[in-house]
Amino acid sequence: MEIRLDGRVALVTGGSTGLGRAMAEMFATSGAEVAIVARRPEPLEAARAAIAAKGGTVEAISADVATADGCAAAHRAAVARFGRVDILVNNAGQSATSPFEKIDDAAWQADLDLKLFAAIRLTRLAFPGMKERRWGRVINVLNTHAKAPGGGSAPTSVSRAAGMALTKVLSQEGAPHNVLVNALLVGQIDSDQWVRQHARLGTNVSYEEFLEQKGKPIPMGRVGRAEEFASVACLLASDAGGYVTGTAINVDGGRCPVV
Repeated sequence: MEIRLDGRVALVTGGSTGLGRAMAEMFATSGAEVAIVARRPEPLEAARAAIAAKGGTVEAISADVATADGCAAAHRAAVARFGRVDILVNNAGQSATSPFEKIDDAAWQADLDLKLFAAIRLTRLAFPGMKERRWGRVINVLNTHAKAPGGGSAPTSVSRAAGMALTKVLSQEGAPHNVLVNALLVGQIDSDQWVRQHARLGTNVSYEEFLEQKGKPIPMGRVGRAEEFASVACLLASDAGGYVTGTAINVDGGRCPVV
């Protein structure tokens, strides 16, 4: 089955690298017009050029969605370019973890602003139009710590768990209007943050060996690929996923102990 998004407009936050870029590229090559949002202009432009080179229609928007003004600017720019937002992917964020007693108020607030309030604000902007048109998709990208947090996993695990609750609330309110809201929970997936982590280690282990070691505890025996994650997102964003809402799907090779 070929998944198509022809005639749809998608807004993807954190769209310049990693999973966000993979989703944006797959959406665009599946026929959607895509607005990618990120803070840093250089990787944002590189992503735009790469997606456009494959025939995709894409707009790059530099904005900080950790702020209310940034969310408003991102949504405003996407609507100005494409007329509306049909598919919203709340993907901005990074894994910030520390022992609980070392997390101060500023760190908590920064994490919640980026991972929870960005999703709240952008969805609040996009939801009315989706409901009016009786078609919409919201995908909240979280991680498996939202379901199975461990010690030292805050603040990320807490903000992501709140994102899972937000997903369920929105799904109930959107369903009567054919606005479907789901969460995708990331496991161990090869992305830019893994490249940076490997570089920080400064070992003589190759990147391929590093990924192989990371994949050993996973039931499937390997880390995932960004394209595999993007494929699930593309399904949820399409008419083929038209009877799926209010779910939190693990994309983790079977590692999370909670379904």
